Order: sequence, then structure tokens, then C-alpha cells
Amino acid sequence: MDNQRLLVWAGFGVLLWLTYQTWMQDYGPAPVPVTQPAETEQVTATPAEEQLALPELGETAGEPDEPGTPLPGGETADAGTPGAIITVRTDVLELQIATRGATLVRATVLGYPIEKDRPGDLVELLSPERSNLGLIRTGLRSANGAIADQDTLFRAARSEYSLGEADELVVPLTWTDASGVSIEKRFVLARGSYAVRVEQTLVNNSEQPWRGDQYTQLLRRSKGMERSMFDVDSYSFDGPQTYNGDKAEKHKRDDLEDKGPVEYSTPDGWVAAIQHHFLSAIVPEPGSAHVYRVEVKGDTMIASVVGAKRTVEPGASETFSRQLFVGPKVQSQLGELHERLKLTVDYGWLTILSQPMFWLLAFIYGYVGNWGVSIILVTMLIKLVFYKMTETSGRSMAKMRNLQPRIKALQERYKDDRQQLSQQMMDLYKREQVNPAAGCLPILIQMPFFLAFYWVLIESVEMRQAPFALWITDLSTRDPYFILPLIMGAAMLLQQKLNPAPADPVQARVMQIMPIMFTGFFAFFPSGLVLYWATNTVLSIAQQWKINKVVEKEEKDRKSGKKKKDKDKDKTKNK
Repeated sequence: MDNQRLLVWAGFGVLLWLTYQTWMQDYGPAPVPVTQPAETEQVTATPAEEQLALPELGETAGEPDEPGTPLPGGETADAGTPGAIITVRTDVLELQIATRGATLVRATVLGYPIEKDRPGDLVELLSPERSNLGLIRTGLRSANGAIADQDTLFRAARSEYSLGEADELVVPLTWTDASGVSIEKRFVLARGSYAVRVEQTLVNNSEQPWRGDQYTQLLRRSKGMERSMFDVDSYSFDGPQTYNGDKAEKHKRDDLEDKGPVEYSTPDGWVAAIQHHFLSAIVPEPGSAHVYRVEVKGDTMIASVVGAKRTVEPGASETFSRQLFVGPKVQSQLGELHERLKLTVDYGWLTILSQPMFWLLAFIYGYVGNWGVSIILVTMLIKLVFYKMTETSGRSMAKMRNLQPRIKALQERYKDDRQQLSQQMMDLYKREQVNPAAGCLPILIQMPFFLAFYWVLIESVEMRQAPFALWITDLSTRDPYFILPLIMGAAMLLQQKLNPAPADPVQARVMQIMPIMFTGFFAFFPSGLVLYWATNTVLSIAQQWKINKVVEKEEKDRKSGKKKKDKDKDKTKNK
């Protein structure tokens, strides 16, 4: 096996895989544009037949312990007349709740600006504006008339609620039907949490049993993918994701339009609208079957969850509960809500490496308080773990470097006989106990960790806009001055000087160009990834330099020992 050739192709393979999204997508077929109205346009009311209907239960809705029928979608999204707006503020969220339907119509994530240099322009995951539409509706459906849906006007004691110094905030809204059925809907929020628990307590003071189910409906703008090699966000999936108790699945807009709605029933599932670093999710209580439905209508994604039907006897009460999540993909909080909700953080097929790598980074970050320093320390730990394995490869490369004069002599002697040259070189490698393929081992070891680091940096919201030092103020984006990629390129050039030059002149030229190519490609990668590769390269240089010195000393000692042995033989012969 030609060591250098395999090394070259392995390096090109990594680069091609990583840059496929940022190069090929730009020159591939253009995505179908999604027409969006102006950013400030509000969602206006539409005729009743075009609204997202929440029908009454019929005979086919299922038995009391079965989920009811799913909610069908209409042609357009409609928030309805908002009525009064209640503002709710915690330490991490600012919500707006419309009294009509007690609907979540706006959610602003505090402490997460869209761009770091504009701290006042915060991420909004829910909004009544068409360009960034996001609504979460909750309600009860009934088979016998009494219903509190998205058009029902609730009453609230106050127009503003704030967490203040408390650890929990409860926002109550009430509705009473003429028949005697009343509902209190409570939004429960906790300090530091992006989870919102919605509790609906129904009190049946009517003369007949109340029979029905609860529903939750998430509406989110649906847009086509527009790729840009300078925008990392454009390469993260934006759309609905479901979990059916077995696997998590993303649903592309085109598939939902071509194949129709996705519908399933499970006692342990969830549905979410995800985007880069953030999500809005409905997470029903486990153990009770729910019907899930996801579809796209026009420029709106509609996800609905309907729970099991219950019967509330006259004079009795029943509480229906549902968990929501509106915020960044903080993995510790996602895991607390549902273990598999962490799958919304998509590390791809290298999750088995990325998850423990993120855990290790987070663990070290807890002590050093800097994600950049954590990356450097984790890189050192990885290097230490594989030190012995890469040392074997390094020794082989050091011996190859010492053999370069003899290899060149063979090339001159057998320049017209390729077969004989190959045979002589193989004999030389065998005599000197050198494995030319061993040089591929370091890059083969580094590749999966490199790719895993890439996904950790791209997908982990914990590293979003995280500073390192000096000019590196955001490890999840490229170096604004391209200094770190230049340092990395210089380190790669120095590393080449310590390694044996390829026998083939063409390959030698390619190897000389590779640091320049890597520098160009890495210039647009997240600076945290460049920091990892630069640190790894510097550590590799230090290791190879040490190995070269050790091998050179061993070679000198071997030659000295051979000379001494020859002298002893001569003395014995003369005697």
C-alpha cells in the first residue's frame, strides 16, 4: 500500500465530506422559494370555513380510554381576534398569552440575541407575525356541547405576571359555560426553565356527564431551505420532527406536501418544530395513548396532539395536563422533560462519539468556564488516550524519514524498472522493520473525532456565541480575521517538515499544496473546530519531534554498536 497516496485521499475525503454542504448545495438546483408577506404583517382572521377547525367529537372519536380523532388542518393559519394580551416574564422567557383561546402567541428567549453584536434583538420562537408565525393552542373538545377552544374568551385577573424572586410562576385564566361547566387554565413556569406546563381543570356543575378530550396544536411558519456557505444556520434542519416511541424522524416540507399528513398514535411520543439551536415542542404525559398529526398547509406547519377521552361526572372535576417546551436546545433540560427529546440536537451518525464528547466538554467547562479552553483540554486528552497507538505510527514515519537517502538511491538505480523498484523498496522496508502504511493511522484516528467535534460545535446551543479569547468572540462561527486558520496552516507546514517526503514528485507537490487548501477550507469553518485542529496539529508536531529525536538516537546507537562489534571481530581475527 502506498502510504502517502492513501493519506492524500483520506485528507481529501474529509474535506469533500465537510464542504459538500457549503459548495455543492450552492451550485445545485435552487430551492423552491416560499413567498412571505412583509415582516410586520399580522395574522388576520379568515372566514370560518378556512380556519383550522377543532371539530366536536363524533361517534368515531374512540372509547373513553382511547385518543380522540386528530385535528384536521385548514388552508391558512389564523390566530383569530387576539382579545386582551397577558404578558408573562420569567428570568429566561417572555411570553404573551391572548385571552381568546388562552393561546400562546409570542415567546421571546431572553439572553439569546439573533446576532451577538445586537444584544437587544432577541430570538422569537412564537409570534403572530406571518413571516415568523408561531402559536401554541391548547383546549378541550367535548361531545356534549361545552367546549373551550381557540375562539373561547377567557378571563384573567391581571395583564402582567412576573416571576420576580419566586421559583415558580402560575398564570391562571378562567371560563364558565352557561350549562355550569367551568375551566381554569393555568400556565406554570419555573425559574431557569424553558418548559411550560399547561393545566386545565374542568369542574362539571352541570346536570349531565361531560365527555371529551384535550388537544394541543403547534403552528409554525414553514419555509424552503436557502443555502449559504457563509451562514451556518442555513444548513441546520428547519421544520417538524416527531418521535413515535421508537425513533425520531424529521419531515421535509416537500414530503409533507407530496405524500400528505403524517399521523400516528403512541403512548410515549412528542412533536416539535425545530430550527438551528432552538425548538418549540409538545410533550404529552407518557403512559396514555395520544394521536399525533403533522401537515403543511400553505406556508404553515401544523402539528396537533389529541389525548384520550375522559368522562367527568356531574359535581366532579378533572385536570388535564400537557408539557410544552419553548427555548434553546439545552440538553440537560430536554432530557428532564423526555429522555428522547435530546434527539432534536442532531449529531448525525456520529452521535455515539458526539454525545460523550459534548459531555466531556461540558464537564471540563464546569471547572474552567471557557469553551475554548475546554476544547484545548479535550484535544489533549484525546491525544493522550491514543498516544501509544500514534507513537507506533510516528516511529515508523521517523524511520521512513531516515530511509529517504537510501530510497532515492534505489529510485535512481531502478528508474527504468518499476517492478524491480517496488520489490527492492519492499525488501528495504522489511529489513528495516518499517510499515509505510502506518502513517495513515493518525488521520484515520482523527477523522471520526474531527467530524464529531464538527457536529458538536455546529449543533450544541451551549457553544452558540461562546467566546474564547482575544478576537475569537464566537466559537460557533468563523474567525472574523482568519488568523486562527493561518496559524493552523503554518502548523501543518511545519508538521510536513517532520514527516518523510513522498517518493512520487506529483504526490509531493500535492502534499505541499494541502496545507494551503486546508487553510482555505477551514477559513469558513467554526473557529472552535479550527482551534481543535490547530491544537491537535501542534500536539502532533511535539510528539513527532520527540519520536524523531528518539529514533535518531537509536539509529546512532545502533551504528555505534555495529562499528564496535566490527572492530571486536577484527581484533579477534587478527589474534
